[in-house]
Amino acid sequence: MRTAGASRTIRAGLVGVLVLTPVLAGCGLKSGSPMADDVVPGSVGQGRPLDGASLTVTSKNFSENIILGQMIGLVFKAAGAEVLDRTNLPGSISAREAIIKGDADAMYEYTGTAWITYLGHAKPITDPLKQWEAVRDEDRKNGVTWLPQSTLNNTYALAISRKNNAKYHLRTLSDIAALAKRNPSAVTICVENEFASRDDGLPGMEKAYGMSIPPGNIKKMDAGIIYTQVSKSNSCLLGEVFTTDGRIKAMDLDVLADDKHFFPNYNAAPVIHTATFDKYPEIAGLLDPVSRRLTTEVAQELNAKVDVDGQDPHIVAKDWLIQEGFIKNG
Repeated sequence: MRTAGASRTIRAGLVGVLVLTPVLAGCGLKSGSPMADDVVPGSVGQGRPLDGASLTVTSKNFSENIILGQMIGLVFKAAGAEVLDRTNLPGSISAREAIIKGDADAMYEYTGTAWITYLGHAKPITDPLKQWEAVRDEDRKNGVTWLPQSTLNNTYALAISRKNNAKYHLRTLSDIAALAKRNPSAVTICVENEFASRDDGLPGMEKAYGMSIPPGNIKKMDAGIIYTQVSKSNSCLLGEVFTTDGRIKAMDLDVLADDKHFFPNYNAAPVIHTATFDKYPEIAGLLDPVSRRLTTEVAQELNAKVDVDGQDPHIVAKDWLIQEGFIKNG
């Protein structure tokens, strides 16, 4: 049986395939391409502490992680470094291995993926900070340095259209459990095949919340279709979503709170090849302010610009960094 993290890694890759627009095809070639932007320090990078450094940034191959990887590269560039862009690598493992081996110097990674998939723990840690601390401490032996995490949490959730929720007034997964007991036929749900059968997915959620959804009320489909079905049809009252997905706001969905903290935390944090960090400890001061500003809501907005509006993730990352005052155009 796959672990929660392993399943989620596959999920993230699939979502990337489903929602990435054609503009990404040229972004972050595997061989790497120099980041040529003319950017200068704003609130970060004053004094150009990375002058003379040659650094490589990487990412996985889905919109959010590409955006985050581009942010790191642009901040490094503004701070004086020459930057090689190796974002958009296929899957999680290739990017992870690039960091461990020093083929890449920095990326944004997710605490839940590291804790469960890379470090092999079956049970997530409920408290986000404690999970990050545990990952940080254990991953040191692998030559990976974790910088402080953001509150951006790309985890699983269930959502309902606001139109339908005007009738039910659902706010939490416990509310769904109560509705399922009171009116079982009302609770229809659209999920991916894998989520429908995993212990960290629907069966585990039902057990944790003491709910029982009739098998006939569970509909299985591809991730990209779920959002449309929940938003525009009456075939699914609820749907499996990912909390930072830009389509949540674009399709007017309400995300229901996981009030019993069943789903793992997947907080994004910069990870640095340790030898690189030892050489350039200034990296922490460059990326910490950026991470502090990254929230789940900010990620939804940025992801929507790529996945809904079709913008280039590099431009999305650059515009946001400039808007926030972290960097400036040269």
